Amino acid sequence: MILTLIFFLVIGFNYDFSGTTVDMESVKLAIDGTFNTTPWLFLVPAILFFIIIKKVPPIPSLLIGTLLGGVAAIIFQPHIIEGLAEQASNYAEAAYVGSMQAMFGDVAIHTSNADVNDLLQTSGMAGMLDTIWLILSAMVFGGVMESGGLLARITRPIVKWADSTGSLVTSTVVTCIFFNATASDQYIAIVVPGRMYRNTFRDKGLKPEVLSRTLEDSGTMTSVLIPWNSGGATQARVLGVPTLAYLPYCFFNLISPLMSILFAYLNIKIRRYSVEEAPVKDE
Repeated sequence: MILTLIFFLVIGFNYDFSGTTVDMESVKLAIDGTFNTTPWLFLVPAILFFIIIKKVPPIPSLLIGTLLGGVAAIIFQPHIIEGLAEQASNYAEAAYVGSMQAMFGDVAIHTSNADVNDLLQTSGMAGMLDTIWLILSAMVFGGVMESGGLLARITRPIVKWADSTGSLVTSTVVTCIFFNATASDQYIAIVVPGRMYRNTFRDKGLKPEVLSRTLEDSGTMTSVLIPWNSGGATQARVLGVPTLAYLPYCFFNLISPLMSILFAYLNIKIRRYSVEEAPVKDE
């Protein structure tokens, strides 16, 4: 994270903004003229941060975040809600229709600035269906490959090569990236290598958090760098930017696998079982 911040800091101070056509003052005026910007809106992210700190499960967290956003819009942006609802006979109906429309359907909020208008156009959950189909297809494909023993057969030679902590972590990183590129789904790239290397990490006296960190640094971090992966497809769809266009700026994602390998070879933060903690091996 520190290296990433340094890279962005250097770029920020050296980037040539002379070709930038966006008038930030007009953008600010467009936002202020369309939305009710009040400090009370900070309550929504503050509550979400509290939920994250409390480690609330994902589904309730998503539900709470969605409901908070809807409630905040109903209270502070009534004119926006009424515009989305269009034909509603009263504000109670408009609140329901407008909130639901914003969550699942096409939404276009018009301001005095064309660039802001582009940012405020979305397709909600309906616009993510293409990505959902990709995720479902990738999970089916990965499941067939795993159940048929094909994934294990592919990685078995790699496991035999891993005779040290550094090489084992490197093997795990390479395997996660390989699955991100071939199985096309981030979850497959995390779960399958985790199951494959779990016993190997344990047999070498390494605690589960070493494997967990390696899977995170490689499986999670690199999925958004591959256009046909569910992670890359989701980001490209949400941001409206092709995967290969934002890839060169994903310093954190590019550095994380390398740092994981470096730490393993330098034996930094590598937690091992003590003699008393050593788990019993499976028969």
